[in-house]
Amino acid sequence: MQKIIEASVLFRWLTAFFGWISVKWHQSRIVTWFLRLSGSQDIYDNSIYGKTGRSLHKSLCFVFEKLHLDKLFKGSIFKQVFFWCLIPAALAPLLPTMAVLCLVIVGIFSIAVRFGSDSEQKLFYSPVNKYIVLFAVIYLIATLTSVSVSGSIFNGLLTIVFALFAVVLTNAVTSKRQVDLMIGLFVLVGTAVSLYGIYQYFFYDPASAGAWIDNDMFSDITNRVYSTLGNPNVLAEYLLLITPFAAACMLTAKTGLRKLLFLLCLGAMLLCMLFTSSRGGWLGLIIAAAIFLIMLDARFLLLGIVALVLLYFTMPPWVIQRFTSIGSMSDSSTSYRVYIWMGTIAMLKEYWLSGIGPGTAAFNLIYPAYSYNTIAAPHAHNLFLQLVCDAGIMGLVIFLLLLFSFFRTTLSAFSQCARKGSDRTTRIYLAAAVSAVVGFMAQSMTDYSFYNNCVALFFWVVIALGSILARRQKMEEGYRLWSKY
Repeated sequence: MQKIIEASVLFRWLTAFFGWISVKWHQSRIVTWFLRLSGSQDIYDNSIYGKTGRSLHKSLCFVFEKLHLDKLFKGSIFKQVFFWCLIPAALAPLLPTMAVLCLVIVGIFSIAVRFGSDSEQKLFYSPVNKYIVLFAVIYLIATLTSVSVSGSIFNGLLTIVFALFAVVLTNAVTSKRQVDLMIGLFVLVGTAVSLYGIYQYFFYDPASAGAWIDNDMFSDITNRVYSTLGNPNVLAEYLLLITPFAAACMLTAKTGLRKLLFLLCLGAMLLCMLFTSSRGGWLGLIIAAAIFLIMLDARFLLLGIVALVLLYFTMPPWVIQRFTSIGSMSDSSTSYRVYIWMGTIAMLKEYWLSGIGPGTAAFNLIYPAYSYNTIAAPHAHNLFLQLVCDAGIMGLVIFLLLLFSFFRTTLSAFSQCARKGSDRTTRIYLAAAVSAVVGFMAQSMTDYSFYNNCVALFFWVVIALGSILARRQKMEEGYRLWSKY
């Protein structure tokens, strides 16, 4: 069958067409500039970030030496940095915020032990890291200058710690085996979350989902699942970050048994996403799937168009009705968001420069005076608007630069893998990382996707994964994780 398809006129025409597009794309000056990251390490070493990092490292080593902490922690379990960073990253959707925060702090402490005990250790450079640090600094300033410092201090410091954890995780992973273990564990935990959500759909009281359903417009929807994350839209945000990696694990699995396992994992996540009835999640998933497939092979673009047409005729009517209602002001959920955006924009006309500070307390202190049609809300229901509310226009600018740097780093590494025709696994993982962040940002247009702290942490974990995967080709294999089975 494959030979027949490859011999067809349509297949050969598509191959030639997309081959021509690829050549023109890579010959573009803008694309060439975007994908070239030569000399990045030298630039970092001579930058203020590199010099500050080395000064902090020397100071840390000095403290460890004077207090004999290097001897105290010799052979300590706290030097197992990967282990301590893997636990909070993987278990974020299963544990309460405070438990995750404690584990993150232990992970940060473990990397301090590693660097304090070894003066020869060097930070792994990633262009994204400087923007993460800047983002943390901006949020620290925004917290200290908030209209409600006491109400912002917890959310602000939590955001800072979780963002900086991405830098820590980038330095915790040192081998290909660790990368594979980390991604595999993420997928298995995501599957457990999804299975619990599927269980909710069939066995939980549908009345528990009443707050998230417009019964007048969607009478066919009787239940929306939220699994361990407390809200269907939050669950959808988490699934957007993890589902592409389930697909990547399925494609890179070495044996048929593992392929079947990850196929079942992927199926569970897709079914759970369906049961969330989250329109933003569905839209983000379609966009993420399109990006993922096109990055693997541009000819999937045609297949994707055909698949969308088939979905329209095969999906249940309630799904089609729910999806096509996007943008309809007759839907209470849509109108609610639009009114909040209008009120938030009115507020930001006066607070766009400095913001009002992070957290619900600060938002509720200022927003009601500008709310449209007296609509109450805990946040702006849009990530980008909320960033301006939290930290002013500079918070948004730094975040956009962070995303730009992330995409530039990952796509540059992806381009190198594709050009050399080597390390298929890294290439597929990079496609998963890019598509996950794109899908997540798509849903963030309709919701404040950092409102749930555990989902926010996992976003920073995926950002770190992009930096890790960008250097995966150069990593050592590391210890063996499992047998051939």
